Amino acid sequence: MMTIGVGLVGYGLGGRAFHAPYVQATPGMELRVVASRQASRVLADHPQVRVVADIARLLEQPGVDLVAISSPDAFHADHAMTALRAGKHVVVDKPFATRWEDALAVERLADEKGLIAAAFQNRRWDADFLTLRRILREDLLGPIVQFESRFDRWRPQPADSWKDAREGGSWMDLGPHLVDQALQLFGSPIAISADIAALRADAAAPDYFHAVLRYPTMRAILHSSKLAAANDLRFAVHGLRGSWVKQGLDPQEGAALAGIPPGSPDWGHDPQTGVYWSGEPDGLGRPIANERGDYSAFWRQLAAAIEGRGVNPVPAAEAVAALRVLQAGIESAARRCEVEIGSFG
Repeated sequence: MMTIGVGLVGYGLGGRAFHAPYVQATPGMELRVVASRQASRVLADHPQVRVVADIARLLEQPGVDLVAISSPDAFHADHAMTALRAGKHVVVDKPFATRWEDALAVERLADEKGLIAAAFQNRRWDADFLTLRRILREDLLGPIVQFESRFDRWRPQPADSWKDAREGGSWMDLGPHLVDQALQLFGSPIAISADIAALRADAAAPDYFHAVLRYPTMRAILHSSKLAAANDLRFAVHGLRGSWVKQGLDPQEGAALAGIPPGSPDWGHDPQTGVYWSGEPDGLGRPIANERGDYSAFWRQLAAAIEGRGVNPVPAAEAVAALRVLQAGIESAARRCEVEIGSFG
């Protein structure tokens, strides 16, 4: 097995909690270089790596095969293109780009160079989402008529950081996860109606969204608010034979933020089971056992793809599709009308 040398661009929350620890925990991968202005913080966590000032210097270092991009959103596409031109595989944090056209350019360059460009969509490996995929495979609910997916928070005071001022706000922060999951389950919608707003006082960017994806025989509702003190609902899925309702978030993010290494005992175990409600008149709710969440699966599959033993876990084409929906949602909110997804591209 080859050793895949990894260079990481950015050592904020994403780089520190969602990239570096997983690279180190993945057989056949080694974190070798980090581009960051926080050298002391990087070296405190990973004393064996080289720390450089920027991506240009990172690409000059020997032994880098894969570049993980966890810089601010506005730099994602540019950094990905720079790394691809240098002959490196890339994995790009969400959002893959801030415009679908830029994401498409990254996809095309990767194809031209014969390199892998992967979108980091870790929440495909959430315990609850894996459980929902199993429920749909088993057809427990029957044909789905309404799918509701929520990421609510209680953060009444805007943070003094670029993330709370990012263009598109929470729609471009949490929206990429919810859109990607909906597309994985149901494919591309016909159209989107979105309300995207800043509801907190002094908010520099939107902190609320409510989007409805129109499919021929169902609707998918994607919702997020940072002013929800009661914020436990994650999924509510309704079909012609029953419903499944899930409370609580997958625990892997909390574990990562707490510095718990991936693969630790109980990693990915979600104790809050969803409840299945039969459509029968006297049907009682019964818990449905959760699958085990596993963000490490993304990295293992990425390593296998780079080694020629597997396929890209999240191809750039899927990031392009998600960004079409996200961009259409922004237009819908601005025009206050439904926008057809096919009008993009």
